[in-house]
Amino acid sequence: MYDPDPFYNLDQQICESVGQVFSENKWNVSVNTVAGILDKENSYDLYIFCANTYNWSPDPAITGLVKKIKLENKNVVAITLGGGSTKRSQRKFENIFTDKKARLLGSRSFWLWKPNDKKRLKESNVKVAIEMARSWAGEIADDIHFPKS
Repeated sequence: MYDPDPFYNLDQQICESVGQVFSENKWNVSVNTVAGILDKENSYDLYIFCANTYNWSPDPAITGLVKKIKLENKNVVAITLGGGSTKRSQRKFENIFTDKKARLLGSRSFWLWKPNDKKRLKESNVKVAIEMARSWAGEIADDIHFPKS
């Protein structure tokens, strides 16, 4: 789940790419925006939340949604991203899940402007971020062992 960035769509690209990896691994996947999920009452085996960074903090729309969802003992993955994605924003996002007593299976940050991989400076940074997210999602899909829909 993500709240679309009004200027860039790295969040959408990352979420759709991660969702595609889980789908390729035989998971039943639903990629939703905050607005698209508000009217749904669903329980998932795994929640993946993606927060843009604004003013060194995770997006208030996604954090507000997270605070409304019952996540105690639920499996969660956190993605923090943006032009100004920082360790502080990632840490604040992770703390929300800890406070909700969710099982945080992984957390990762991706950058829009700062290089995601300093060895790949000549490539599109967005492309690099998407490839890194896909690889990471594959590792998570391989590591978790609960029923796939």
